[in-house]
Amino acid sequence: MPRFRSGHGPLTEWKDAVNKTWMCLICGWIYDEAAGAPDEGIAPGTPWEQVPMNWTCPECGARKEDFEMVQL
Repeated sequence: MPRFRSGHGPLTEWKDAVNKTWMCLICGWIYDEAAGAPDEGIAPGTPWEQVPMNWTCPECGARKEDFEMVQL
């Protein structure tokens, strides 16, 4: 699993550099952080936390809070 150093200080804080996937609980559409959703204006590599709160599922219109992190 790749890792990166967070911040510019000593090697005290490491985080896993893993892209997550989120699934719409209404229709099953998957948001993959690595792929983003370019057709919806979300660039590849955009973490879920940075997806705007008013963003909706491109398939069914569900709100962001109707998504759940899943492991594929």
